[in-house]
Amino acid sequence: MELSVKEFVAQKSIAVFGASRSCSKFGNTLANELKQRGYQVRLVHPEADEIDGEKCVNNIEEIKDEVSAVVISLPPKAAVQAIRDSAQSGIKHIWLQQGANGIETNKVADELGVKPITGKCLLMYAEPVTSYHKFHQFFAKLFGAY
Repeated sequence: MELSVKEFVAQKSIAVFGASRSCSKFGNTLANELKQRGYQVRLVHPEADEIDGEKCVNNIEEIKDEVSAVVISLPPKAAVQAIRDSAQSGIKHIWLQQGANGIETNKVADELGVKPITGKCLLMYAEPVTSYHKFHQFFAKLFGAY
């Protein structure tokens, strides 16, 4: 496992960008799974005050002293702003879920001097790994992609 991944999963207070009010997005699944694994999770949503009974903040700046990492599960265009806001808040541990990474996110991350983790699903690394993520983890280890 890469050092950056080990360092990320060692963080116990994580902000999640990408949960939706309809509760149908992967960001909701991600937040719920992380809570079940013992992480303190804060939701960041630009408009919602609450999602699935959880209080949201509209900007990472509101909770920058309460979290040490962010995971972004947004389309690349929206992920760009989440990266900017996180970096400007001093958060160094940034994870871009699959589908959040793109040319613009890479460009902005380089400009800001941050190195987000990309191309990996956080749920394959945040212990305890369960369900189909355990299956994916097995094959990633088998083929040297873990």
